[in-house]
Amino acid sequence: MLLSYCTNVHPAEDLDGVIDQLARYSGPVREAAGLDTLGVGLWLPAEVAHRLDTSAEDRARLRAALAEHRLQVHTLNAFPYGGFHREVVKLAVYSPTWAERARLDYVLACARVLADLLPDGAAGSISTLPLAWRAPWTRADDDEATKAFATLSAELRELERSTGRTVRIAVEPEPGCVLDTVEDVVSWLAARTGPEWPADRRIDPEYIGVCLDTCHLAVSFADPAGAVRRITDAGLRVVKVQASAALEVADLSEPGARVAVGRFVEQRYLHQVRELTSAGDVLASDDLPVALGYADRRPGLPGDGPWRVHFHVPLHHEPAAPLAATTEVLRDAVAAVRAAPHGAEAHLDVETYTWSVLPDGVDGGPRDGVQDEAGLVAGISAELRWARKHLLSDPAPAAASGTTPATTEGIDA
Repeated sequence: MLLSYCTNVHPAEDLDGVIDQLARYSGPVREAAGLDTLGVGLWLPAEVAHRLDTSAEDRARLRAALAEHRLQVHTLNAFPYGGFHREVVKLAVYSPTWAERARLDYVLACARVLADLLPDGAAGSISTLPLAWRAPWTRADDDEATKAFATLSAELRELERSTGRTVRIAVEPEPGCVLDTVEDVVSWLAARTGPEWPADRRIDPEYIGVCLDTCHLAVSFADPAGAVRRITDAGLRVVKVQASAALEVADLSEPGARVAVGRFVEQRYLHQVRELTSAGDVLASDDLPVALGYADRRPGLPGDGPWRVHFHVPLHHEPAAPLAATTEVLRDAVAAVRAAPHGAEAHLDVETYTWSVLPDGVDGGPRDGVQDEAGLVAGISAELRWARKHLLSDPAPAAASGTTPATTEGIDA
């Protein structure tokens, strides 16, 4: 599996900013991690993607900067459209939706740019949002999204024919979205791949697959091996794994537990929370302050079972008790993908975009609210070293036979 780290951790909304972050962060990260070449999972805001798509000169500038710092690109993150480091992002990250033409145009621009940046012989991947936030979402929206993905399939097929480069799209399920879980995204995609669908609504699984964000997977309380089997049994592939860990609280009644998790409340990003009941159901809350009962007129989660919080914790960081990180879910998920058909072709992208909003005291995070550049470089390089040691150091397991029955995820979100 090709390893990279996602540059959506760095604020950059124009091409000069993207090129500057390669020099300020990515090059030093490569050196600190002890790597001859480093993969970067670029985040290109829509304005930058469209500029690069229409300018061979600008793409040459970007390629030169990548080469100067010995960086390679085989995956892009096209989930945030723009403004990912605004003071408040929250639900804005899900716009535009896949029912809007701007989303398709953005992803197609990213695909053409990526095809021009790929190393020889490498396939590319692009992660994208799971259609939209769950509401408002109508049947008409769903039909528009279906047609958009059918168009995307055809355009990617033509891109491969004209350039010889394969680029695949990875739909990333996320708690609270239309496609909330792995089960949701598999059901939606697999139902639209059959010959009974007209060409303008048929999705090609050769070019459209799944992005397995292991923080999102953990928050949903899914079984990692079962989730991967569900994907492959449906004739789909895991195109990309976003290596990430969620925040976990095993017992909310433990002294100091609510205060400890409350330190992770912040205003920029949405931090969905799920609670596992003794009956195996999963209770949902759309943001951490709501789950804690801080929001007016909205009750919090009961806190009778363990919580998992959509807050990306640095991979090598071990939170102090009573908090923990879902690192084992990450390890089990990567092992399952590596054993699956096409698993070795999946891209592994470390995606801890939350460094700047971590509570004070986490190594690499802010001090007195200010992010230290050297600390961030050290933190990201430590994550990459951790990933190489704990996720990729063992020989890849033999490919699964596909005869093991798939298990259900047991989600009631």
